[in-house]
Amino acid sequence: MESTTNPMKRRGVELKFIEGTRVVSANDLQANNITPYQVTKFYRKQIIAGGYYEQLKNIVEPSIAEFDSPGSLDTSGELDNTVVPGLQHKYVQTCLLLVTERCGSYCRYCFRKRIVGKVSDEIAPDLDLAAQYITEHPEISNVLLSGGDPFVLSTANLNSILDRLLPIHHLNSIRFGTKMLAYEPGRFEDSTLSALFQRIHKAGKTSIIVAHFDHVGEISCEAEQKVRALRAQGVQFLNQSVLLAKVNDDADVLAATFAKCHEIGVRPYYLFQARPVRGASHFQVALGRGLEIVRGINQRLSGIEKTFKYIMSHHTGKIEILDLVQDGRVYMRYHQNKVPEKIGKIFSRPFVPTACWLDDLPEE
Repeated sequence: MESTTNPMKRRGVELKFIEGTRVVSANDLQANNITPYQVTKFYRKQIIAGGYYEQLKNIVEPSIAEFDSPGSLDTSGELDNTVVPGLQHKYVQTCLLLVTERCGSYCRYCFRKRIVGKVSDEIAPDLDLAAQYITEHPEISNVLLSGGDPFVLSTANLNSILDRLLPIHHLNSIRFGTKMLAYEPGRFEDSTLSALFQRIHKAGKTSIIVAHFDHVGEISCEAEQKVRALRAQGVQFLNQSVLLAKVNDDADVLAATFAKCHEIGVRPYYLFQARPVRGASHFQVALGRGLEIVRGINQRLSGIEKTFKYIMSHHTGKIEILDLVQDGRVYMRYHQNKVPEKIGKIFSRPFVPTACWLDDLPEE
C-alpha cells in the first residue's frame, strides 16, 4: 500500500465540482470519503436533454458540500447485522447479499459510500458460505441482491449466484436492487437475461426488480420499453426513491414520478428519508418539510397510485413517518424491526423544526 506521505497523494489536482473547480489531493478525497466520479453516457445525455439537468446533476455531479457534510458511514447498522461476510440478516424473513461494490454511475447521496467504487471486504467473497447460512435459516423467505448494483455484473455471474440460491426450498423470491434502468437501460437488452428470469420462475420463485427512479426525468423511453418487456416475461417491479434536497423535494415532481411508475407497471414502494451519511447529509430534507411534501403527493395521486410509504431506514428498523400532529409530536410506526413484536408499533417524539432523522428528535 502506498504511504499517505507519498507526495503524489499530497499534491493538489484541479477537479470540477458543481460549484466550480477546486484543488484537492488524493489524501483530501480519501479523508473525506469522497465517492469516485462516474456517470454513464446514456444518463448524462438523458439529464441534459430531458429538461431537468439543474435537478438531476446533483445526483451524479460532485459538490464541494461533500467535504463539509457530517454523519456516519453506516447509518443503518449494516455491519452489526452482517452474519457472514457480505450477507446481512436484519429482519426475520429477509436477507441482503452484497454482490458488488460497483455501479453504472455513482450517486452522490449513496448510503454505502464506505463500499461503492472501492475494493471492499464487505462484498460476499464466498457465495457457498452465504447460501449455507440461508439454507440453515428456514425463516428466510427472500433475498435481496444489492451492493453496488447487481446488474453491472455479467449475466453469467448472476447465474452463478442463482446456482447457490435457487436450490434453497424456503426461498420464494429473489430481488434485484438496481438503478441501471435509469443509468443504462441498454443492459436489459441482453437476451440471456430472459433465460435468467425464466430460470427463477421455473424454480418456483418470484423475480422482482426494485428499480430506483428518484425523479420523473430519469424514466426514459428506453427504460419504459425495458420495463414493459420484462413485465411481459413475469418479472415484478417495485420502485424506491430517496427524498433529496435540490433534486426532488417537490410534491409535483414526486407525484409525477410515482404516477409515471404506476403507468408503466412499477409499483411505488418506498420514499426514503435521506440518511445522515458522511459526505451526503446535505441532501437531507427536514422531517416537517418531508411530511408536507408527502401530503402534497397524496393529494395529487389517485387511490391506486398511492402505494408508497415514507420511510426512515434507521439502525433500529424501517420506520414509517406518519404525521406531525397538533400536539407537537411526530408520529411514526415500525414497518420493520429486528424484534418482530415491535413491527407495527406506533410511537412519537417531540417535533424539532430542524430535525432530519430520528436521532434529532428528543425521546421526551
